[in-house]
Amino acid sequence: MSSPDKLLKYEDSWPTDKGLAFAGQRVVYRGADLFSDLLNVRWMTLFLLGITGRRFTDRQIDLFESLWSLSTSYPDPRIWNNRVAALAGTCRSTGALGLSSAIAVSEARIYGFQPIIRAYDFIVQANRMRLQGEDLTLLVLQELKRNRTIAGYARPRINADERIEPLGKRADALGFGGGEHLETAREIERILIAQRYRLRMNVAAMAAALAADQGLSRNEYYQFVLPCFIAGMSPCFMDADDKPAGVFMPLRCDRIQYSGSPRRRWR
Repeated sequence: MSSPDKLLKYEDSWPTDKGLAFAGQRVVYRGADLFSDLLNVRWMTLFLLGITGRRFTDRQIDLFESLWSLSTSYPDPRIWNNRVAALAGTCRSTGALGLSSAIAVSEARIYGFQPIIRAYDFIVQANRMRLQGEDLTLLVLQELKRNRTIAGYARPRINADERIEPLGKRADALGFGGGEHLETAREIERILIAQRYRLRMNVAAMAAALAADQGLSRNEYYQFVLPCFIAGMSPCFMDADDKPAGVFMPLRCDRIQYSGSPRRRWR
């Protein structure tokens, strides 16, 4: 920074339209009074109001809650980020450290938040081109050539995603199954199948498309997904914490196929 002007502007001042707490009096949340205007709102309504500054309908809030509950709430300690929560429980760490560490490792390149956002970016780009009448086949093939995969399509080890059908039914029941971004996501899948690629749509593409259809921007969607795995993490932490310390997924030494340096004797 060449001069302190920017710092001086914010000395003893933080202009904001997000909110402010007046201790012992009231709390302003996105221009509304938390204890009167927002007294009866659902937590998801408040959460998205804080992120976007907008109020969503009850049906939209039902959809956003379903994006979390149906797509990420797996209480299985074998899943990458859940394992971190379970390890924290088995070593008697705190719940705060366990969950925050598990959320942190969800910021990975090949799984979690980064592919989720890449899926959003690609679908929004493809949707823009589709609405302009362009053929998406070239875009899909270029993405495959560049990255050898497309975020939001295919899964490790298996090609089917058990979450697609129930989330699709839920979106249909709420009246959101025909959005333009969701149709684009399905068109991408049709192109992949026609080109004989075994890359089926997974829930990351469907969730990104549904969120984009509700008007969430890239940054808003990222903030929305950050807590999405917690409902699966907490049971894994508590399960390990309920059992004797240090017994989470032990492995005997003779089960390890070691190929390094031979055993040495210390003098």
